[in-house]
Formats: sequence, C-alpha cells, structure tokens
Amino acid sequence: MSLRILLADDHAMFRSGLKAVLSTQDDLCCVAEVADGQAAVEETIRLTPDVAILDIRMPRLDGLRAAERILGRPGNTTKVIVLTTYDDDGYVYSALHMGVSGFLLKSVPPEETIAAIRIADRGDAIIDPSVTRRLISRFAGSIAPPASSTELERLTAREHEVLMLVAQAHSNTEIARALGIGDETVKTHVSRILAKLGLRDRTQAVIYAAAHQLVAPLPPLPVSTPRRASSPPPTSAHKSRDPWR
Repeated sequence: MSLRILLADDHAMFRSGLKAVLSTQDDLCCVAEVADGQAAVEETIRLTPDVAILDIRMPRLDGLRAAERILGRPGNTTKVIVLTTYDDDGYVYSALHMGVSGFLLKSVPPEETIAAIRIADRGDAIIDPSVTRRLISRFAGSIAPPASSTELERLTAREHEVLMLVAQAHSNTEIARALGIGDETVKTHVSRILAKLGLRDRTQAVIYAAAHQLVAPLPPLPVSTPRRASSPPPTSAHKSRDPWR
C-alpha cells in the first residue's frame, strides 16, 4: 500500500517538482497539494494523509501553526515534516516542540526527502544533518553534567549502547540491526532512556550525550546566513535509493 502524502507550499513550481519526485516511487502517492497553511489543515482533516509536508512561510496560516493544529487534533495519525528554505534555530525549536517528525531544508537532495517520508511513517524522526550538527556544537553546553554519575547509572548496559547509537543519529531500524534486536525493542529502550534521564525526545538525548561526552563532539559549523533553495527539486527518471535504510 502506498504512503499518502499531502504537500503544502505557496510556490507552485516547488510543489510540482516535489510531486514529480514522489511519482518516481511506487510506495509514495501525492493525494493533495495546497498553497497555504489553512488549506493544509482542512485537507489533512478531510483526507487523513500518512505524511504532510509543510513549508513554513505560507499565506493565511504559516506552516508551524498548521503543524500545531494538525498534530494537536485528538486521534491524529498524520505525521508532519517541515520543509523550509531557512535553517533558523527558532523555527527548529518551535517545530520540534510541536512534535513534527522531520525538519529539512529545501536544499537537501530529493532522495533525502523521500527517505525522510519513510522514516516519519515508521515512527522515527529526522532533522537535517547540518541543523543537527549546529545544534549539538552550539548548545551541547546548555545541559549541565550532573554532580555524579547517578543518572547514567540508572541505565542498563543495553540502554547505554542504545543511547550512544541514538546520539550518532542512527534510526531505530539501524540500531536494531546493529544490536541484533527488533525495532519494537529499540523503541522500548529509547522510551525508558528518555524517562530515566528526564529528556523529552531524541534531540535532547543527542545533546545530552554530547554534553556528557558519551560520543565524540561534532566539529562546529561556520555561522552563515540562512540558506535558500535555489530551485525546486529536480525530477528523476529512475527510482531513488533510500540512503538511510
């Protein structure tokens, strides 16, 4: 069965390009494309797509408010991916706080957007690699190390292994393969890790691990102005390989 996708972006050319990319995949189907956030909310309620891909800056209702309304509805099953031209930290924090399943820049290759859709559908989350690196390098110090190792001592040996792999940005499926366990077992471990360490989500787990030197810190990225996608994603005549599977 194909994953049903809703596209929301006020640039018709970008929507057309992304829709063409999705059409190259047998398991992906664009069921609606809209040009503003309010329409995205209305069509999501009407069609209940598996994944909604939202731009941030749109008329009538911006993408973040649209995501908040979609994800806040009782019984909602639609996953939300934010796809934007700006890698602004405020946007990232707001989107993650709302519970989106992905935050990507429009400059990423089309195959990475396709991979993100599949990752979101299976219950995992993905943040643009450049954004993740910057968050870790810039804000790792925002979580102070504990006076003792009591917090980490609460973790079992297996949970410690899982935490280190999460901190290296591996998906649940990749962790399961590396440790020879099932995806559901990994999800259980991650939930217990977050509860024991008092963390909200995987992003906080990554920052926590870096702050406590459980993994080697990533090199800092140069500070630059927000990046813009210069053109809509190119279409492809062949099936794209999912680089994160």
